[in-house]
Amino acid sequence: MPTARHRPRTALAMSRDAATAVFGPGHEGLAALAAVCDLAPPPVLDDFAGDRARAVLADTELLVTGWGCPPVDAAVLDAAPRLRAVAHTAGSVRQHLTEACWERGLEVSSAAAANALPVAEYTVAMILLAGKRVLERARDYRAARAPENWLRTDRTLGNYGRTVGICSASLIGRRVIELLRPYDLRVLLYDPYVDTAGAEALGARPVGLRELFEESDTVSVHTPLLPETRGLVSRELLAAMRPGATLVNTARGAVVDQDALTEAVAAGRVHAVLDVTEPEVLPPGHPLWDCENALITPHLAGSQGNEWQRLADLTTAEVARWAAGDGFAHPVRRERLAFLA
Repeated sequence: MPTARHRPRTALAMSRDAATAVFGPGHEGLAALAAVCDLAPPPVLDDFAGDRARAVLADTELLVTGWGCPPVDAAVLDAAPRLRAVAHTAGSVRQHLTEACWERGLEVSSAAAANALPVAEYTVAMILLAGKRVLERARDYRAARAPENWLRTDRTLGNYGRTVGICSASLIGRRVIELLRPYDLRVLLYDPYVDTAGAEALGARPVGLRELFEESDTVSVHTPLLPETRGLVSRELLAAMRPGATLVNTARGAVVDQDALTEAVAAGRVHAVLDVTEPEVLPPGHPLWDCENALITPHLAGSQGNEWQRLADLTTAEVARWAAGDGFAHPVRRERLAFLA
C-alpha cells in the first residue's frame, strides 16, 4: 500500500482512440490525473511488446487501463515487478486482466459505476417511450401526415400503472429501479441473489423469472453475460410475454435467444428495443433490421461524447485515493468475478 502523498509511477494502457475519447482530443483530461501521480509520457501503451513498453512497465506501480488494453498476463507482470494496482476507465475488466493479476494480488478499480449511469438513463427513456408507443406512432404519423384521433387511443397505451420487469439487480438494474421511482409504475425484479427484503428496499417486488415475463408490460434485461446466463431469455420466456409487450436489452445480445426474439418480433407479438445484438453488428440481411416494431441502436447506451468525462473524473479520484493510502472506492473483488460482466 502506498504511503500518504505518494505519487505512484503510472502508465496508460489502452488504445489511442480510447485515450482520446476518455481524456480529450488533446489529452487535456490528463492534467488532473498527472496532478495525483507520476504519469509516464505519451504515447499510451497499446501494446506491451517492444523496448519502450518494457522500459515503462519496469517502473510502473499503477496501470490506468481502458478499451483496447492488451491482456495483462504473466509475461507482462514479469516485466512490471513494481505493479500493484489497476484503475480501469471503463466497466468490465474481464477482457484484459488475467488470472495472473489476481494471483499477484493486484488491487483493481473499475469505472463501471460511472458507465452505468447513461445506460440506466437510456433504459428509462426507452421504457417510457415504449409505454406511449412513441416510435411506432411517430412512424405512422409521418406516413399519414394527418392527425390521429387521440381520444380513441387504445387503453393499453400509456405509462400509468404499467408493469416494468427488471432482470438482474446489477449496477445498472439498480439505477434503473431508482430512476423509475417518481413514475406511477409497478416494478418487478428477478435476481436470484437478492432476497425479498433486499428487493423491497430497492423499490421492487421480487418474482421468479417466468413470472417477470408473464406479468410485465416491459422487460428490461441487465444480466451480465456469463456462461450460465447465455440464452437466459429463452424461447419459452419470450412466448410467455404479454401480447404487445416490449423487451429492452442493454446488457449483451447473447443473453437473449435472438432467433426466438426475431420470430416473436417479426410476428408482431412483441416489441424490442435492442442496444446490443449477437453479433454486433447484425448482418445486413438479418430480418430484425426490417421489423417495424424493433428499434436497434449501435451500442450507444453506455458512455459517449461528454459522458466520457465522468469516466476520467472517477478514475482520477480513484488514483488519488490509492495514492493517499485510502484504497479504491470502487474496487473489483476477485471473489465477485463470477457475478460481474
